[in-house]
Amino acid sequence: MTALPGIALDAWRAQGHELRFGPHAIRYWTAGEAAAEPLLLIHGFPTASWDWHRLWQPLAQQYRLIACDMLGFGYSAKPRGHAYSLLEQADLQQALLAHLGETRRLHVLAHDYGDSVAQELLARHQDGRIQLASCVFLNGGLFPETHYPVLTQKLLLGPLGPLLGRLFSRRTLAQNFAKVFGPHTPPSEAELDAFWALIAHNDGPKVMHRLIRYILDRRANRARWVAAMQETTVPMRVIDGAVDPISGAHMVARYRELIEQPDTVLLDGIGHYPQTEAPELVLAHYLEFHQRLETAACSAAPC
Repeated sequence: MTALPGIALDAWRAQGHELRFGPHAIRYWTAGEAAAEPLLLIHGFPTASWDWHRLWQPLAQQYRLIACDMLGFGYSAKPRGHAYSLLEQADLQQALLAHLGETRRLHVLAHDYGDSVAQELLARHQDGRIQLASCVFLNGGLFPETHYPVLTQKLLLGPLGPLLGRLFSRRTLAQNFAKVFGPHTPPSEAELDAFWALIAHNDGPKVMHRLIRYILDRRANRARWVAAMQETTVPMRVIDGAVDPISGAHMVARYRELIEQPDTVLLDGIGHYPQTEAPELVLAHYLEFHQRLETAACSAAPC
């Protein structure tokens, strides 16, 4: 399979645009033909939308891509005293869509923290507040009972969180990523440099203890989000790195218990960041999912 070269971080940053979300500056990106079906990509914690850089150009050949660095992440504002929440991040996604004038049925591709934002959007779809066409989840804590955070995440959530955040460094990041990436697909030193640059921008480590409260948001919203996933007719797929200790094969097993006719793909030997560890596989499984949707649509009505 042909390797996907991706986009250098400096070039990625230069392609971005700015949106005001209340008093906050949000960095966002678009690509692809305006007439193509819209695809919203939602990144995870603690990184940013550059996570999608290896999939960006291939997906832009078929979709109108939309992505932002959420509040507190990447090149967006990181207000120090802010009460961050997953519901507000879903509000941000809808504000971005409104800013772009995008009102069509929306495909969603999400990862990690972004999975929870996607779950909230799915619940809002059920409430008639947004229209989704499909939703694909990469590794993430879809169910609090199967989310196994690393020690650093647990400590950030505790009373020492503010201090730990200030001490968080590239070295800490490398140590944590070594635990969650696949054994044969670790990030390169250049990738670690880029991930760290995104986290460190605008004193990001100083708000990590506030961002980590998403774990509590997941617990509070579990019933509503799981009910939405069980009741929706929106096509869903999980593409998951199987050896991820946070939300790997054990999370997929729980998904298969809770979701009727589950569509899941396990990537052997891949960890928590499949879009950077095995982007070719993620792309292939994502496009196959959409091809199946198109085939089903054409069988129901002439294309």
